[in-house]
Amino acid sequence: MRPLTEAETRAVFEKLGRYIGENIQLLVDRPDGTYCFRLHRDRVYYLSEKLLKVAASVPRDSLVSLGTCFGKFTKTQKFRLSVTALEFLSPYAKYKVWVKPGSEQSFLYGNHVLKSGLGRITENTAQYQGVVVYSMADVPLGFGVAAKSTQECRKVDPMAIVVFHQADVGEYVRSEDTLT
Repeated sequence: MRPLTEAETRAVFEKLGRYIGENIQLLVDRPDGTYCFRLHRDRVYYLSEKLLKVAASVPRDSLVSLGTCFGKFTKTQKFRLSVTALEFLSPYAKYKVWVKPGSEQSFLYGNHVLKSGLGRITENTAQYQGVVVYSMADVPLGFGVAAKSTQECRKVDPMAIVVFHQADVGEYVRSEDTLT
């Protein structure tokens, strides 16, 4: 396990910035201690510095996972955010989308959100902006990218895609053997 390089840190923070904006600082400097990002086998982990010090005594080959996996780097060095980061992204999300109860299941099966399933959307959401998807009961379901801006969503037909699916909590069931 090692600290992220400058290029890796930039890639991770750019991806996180799409969803939580300048609230990235709140992830690192938390009231319960200082947290950091570490890379282990192409996966980025989010953990407290206390846990990091304890893990230093474990050999690198024996270490399977540590902290919360925020995502992984692909072979082309692009950062892909994982659904395991949802718990930390949802409180700080700048742009949110709420889906109707009938569309929750469709989203949890990995489908995009259609206009007919859109309950509410945060004002001034730009096109291709990262959004966190919630149920109408304010339970975070996943995240995606806005296919249309807030103004375009008002005028578009009911079968148009308004949020592109990226990750959802249904992945815990669909990909339980590969998720770490």
